[in-house]
Amino acid sequence: QVQLVESGGGLVQAGGSLRLSCTASGSAFSRYTVAWFRQTPGKEREFVAAITWIGSDTYYTDSVKGRFTISRDNAKITVYLQMNSLKPEDTAVYYCAANKAISSILKPSQYDYWGQGIQVTVSS
Repeated sequence: QVQLVESGGGLVQAGGSLRLSCTASGSAFSRYTVAWFRQTPGKEREFVAAITWIGSDTYYTDSVKGRFTISRDNAKITVYLQMNSLKPEDTAVYYCAANKAISSILKPSQYDYWGQGIQVTVSS
């Protein structure tokens, strides 16, 4: 069983930066693929970024490439999402998700464990 807790959200002006953290309980977290998703009212949860435990390969949705960076510190059982050059359209509730075996990192249904979500608001 893994429990995930997000932190680091808040309000920022366009062009600014935030760093989200996803801290896990459970010693096996280093073996999990971890992703960030985001959701706005009335829309489906959208894939943002993911990092695997094998080789720490990273994946990003096109709209955040070059602006967001996902990384992990297994010693601290934490995954980070560094968000730079933020835009108003990045405003959403951001969720951390994790699972061991994933066939498609883009699909929310592939992840068994989820955080409670954290609000990110980018003002124009």
